[in-house]
Amino acid sequence: MPTVPSDLVQRLYRTPPDRFVAARDAAVAEARRTGDATAARQIARLKRPTVAAWLVNLLALERPELVADLASLAEALRAAQRDLKGAKLRELSAQRRAVVSALVAEVRRIAAATPDAPSAGKLPLAEVEATLNAALADAEVAEQVRSGRLLKAVHYAGFGEVPRPQLRLVTGGAEEPARAPDRERTEARRARDERAAERAARAERDSRRRALRRELASARTDQERAESELDSAVAAERDGTAALDRIETELAELERRRAVAEQELSRARLARRGAERTLTAARRRAGEVEAAVEALDAEEEDAAAGDDEAH
Repeated sequence: MPTVPSDLVQRLYRTPPDRFVAARDAAVAEARRTGDATAARQIARLKRPTVAAWLVNLLALERPELVADLASLAEALRAAQRDLKGAKLRELSAQRRAVVSALVAEVRRIAAATPDAPSAGKLPLAEVEATLNAALADAEVAEQVRSGRLLKAVHYAGFGEVPRPQLRLVTGGAEEPARAPDRERTEARRARDERAAERAARAERDSRRRALRRELASARTDQERAESELDSAVAAERDGTAALDRIETELAELERRRAVAEQELSRARLARRGAERTLTAARRRAGEVEAAVEALDAEEEDAAAGDDEAH
């Protein structure tokens, strides 16, 4: 893909699968906006990986040196199986399990540090482990893993190449007995190696089973924690609803009391205005009467003065 920057491709394959299509479409739109139709077509052909493949891609992009170590170990395993070196094969098989286990642990760590990644209990680590084992057995799968653009998990039924002993045609009756022990030893070695491979496969299945059980236990723990959080949330919601109902009841009572108080206040104001009018009328009447009394007193004083002058 010569016209598409490698950092853009890596960025897309670092994107969680549930957001891959949106990120890819945005990159296509940007390429079209800049007038690079070829790059837009090439970006549009990029496929969304599964979650397991995305985790393997993260490992290849974030820790390429660890993925590169798989190649040397894979070659050593294939050489040991081709040469029918049972002890060496068992040693390398144990090393393989340790390396794959360490890589799976690293995948878990990288996922935990990646935003929007699935929770630990939802990571398909068994598929990641199967893919890494397949990369150890198949050079083509290993190359896909190293590229950081794997699209789906890979499973491999066996391990390594099938041994193919070289058989030579024996001519003449005299040589037949001499070659028989070699064939018997070869068959015996093959049988031992097949048993060793079977034991290794069984150990690998047991390891995967243990890993799955650990994941199941973790998932159940997460489920119990989520159920507990849900129960707490439901109880908090129930308490909040009850408190809101109480407050609304109190508000309704306060509104009723407010209405009564407003009515009483209105009546009091009417009564005050009536009392003010009555007081004003009373004051006016009192003034009038007081003026009449003063006038009468003045008349009496005038009359008394006239009598005094007459005498």
